[in-house]
Amino acid sequence: MGAYTSVQWVLFFFFYCFCGWVWESCYVSAKQRRWVNRGFLHGPLLPIYGSGAILILLVTLRVQGSIVLIDLIGMAAATVLEYFTGAAMESVFEVRYWDYTRQKFNLKGYICLSSTLAWGVFSILLVKFIHPPVAALLLHIPTAWAEPLALTLVTVTTVDTVQSVHAALNLREILAKLTEESEELRRLAKRAEVAAAFVGDDLRKFRERTELELLSPEDRVRAKYTRTMENHAGRLLQQEEYLRQRSGAKLDILRNITEVLENCAARLEDMKDQAGEAIAERKADITDAMENIRIREFAIRGRTSKFYGHALRILRGNPSAAAAKKYAEALESLRKMGGIRRD
Repeated sequence: MGAYTSVQWVLFFFFYCFCGWVWESCYVSAKQRRWVNRGFLHGPLLPIYGSGAILILLVTLRVQGSIVLIDLIGMAAATVLEYFTGAAMESVFEVRYWDYTRQKFNLKGYICLSSTLAWGVFSILLVKFIHPPVAALLLHIPTAWAEPLALTLVTVTTVDTVQSVHAALNLREILAKLTEESEELRRLAKRAEVAAAFVGDDLRKFRERTELELLSPEDRVRAKYTRTMENHAGRLLQQEEYLRQRSGAKLDILRNITEVLENCAARLEDMKDQAGEAIAERKADITDAMENIRIREFAIRGRTSKFYGHALRILRGNPSAAAAKKYAEALESLRKMGGIRRD
C-alpha cells in the first residue's frame, strides 16, 4: 500500500468521495422520502469520506494484521478528522453542516458515539474488504490515462469547491441579513412604543397588532403547498408563496409602526408649547425611524426567491444543518421557505 504514487492516491481519494456521496445521498433520501443531493459541493463528491478513507489507509499501514488495531486506530483518526472539519466549517461559515446534538454521547454536535463506532466498522471493511479490489481495479488504469484523469478531477473539484464556498458564504450573509432585519423591526417597534408613551397614547392596540408578530413573522405564513409537491416546479411555487406571505407579514408590521409614528408626530404638533427641547428630540427620533422604515420596506419588496437560491440548495443538501443561536430563527425561516425538514 505504501508504494502507491501520488496520482493513485488522488484517484483513491475521489473514488471514496464518490462512494461516500452515493451512501449519504441514498441514506438521507430514504429518511427525507425525496431525492437529496447530499453534501457541500455541487458535484457527486463528499470530501469528508475521501479524506477519511485516505487517512484510515495511511494510519493503519503498520497494523493491517490486527482487526482490533485497525478498528481502534481508524476509528480515532476518522473521529478526530470529523470533529476538526466540522468545527472549522462552523467557524468559517457559522453553520454546522452536520449536527449530532440530537444523538446521545455527542461532543459539541460535531461527533457522537454512534458515528465514531461506525467509523471503526468502516475502517475494518475498508482495509480488509473494500480497498484491495478497488486498488487492483484502479491500478490497472494506464499511466497515460491516470494522470490526465487525476488532473481533470482536481481541476473540476477545485472549481466546484470555490463555487460552493461562495454559496456557503452567501448563506452566512443571508442569515446575518435576516437576523439583523428582525432585530431592526423589534427596535423600530420599541421606538414607536416610546413615542406613543410620550404623547400619552394607549399602547394596548399597537401591541396587539405588532408585538406577537415581531416574535416570529413566519408564524403567520400558511403553507398552501404540501410536501406532495416535491418536483422542482412545485418547490418554486412554494418558495414564491412563502416569500410573498412572509414579506407581507413584515410589511404589515412596518405599516403598523408607521401608523403609530405618524399619529405621534401629529400629537407632538399639539404639544409644541409644553417642552420644546424634549419634543424636538422626539420629532427627530420619529423622523429617523420613518427613514429606517422606508429603507426596510425597499429591501423587503426588492427580494425574490432567486435571492435565496444558493442558500436553499445548501440546506437541501444538508438537511441536518444547524446555525448558532443568533441565526436559529433565520435558518428556520429558510427551511420553511424551501420545504426542508431536518433529518
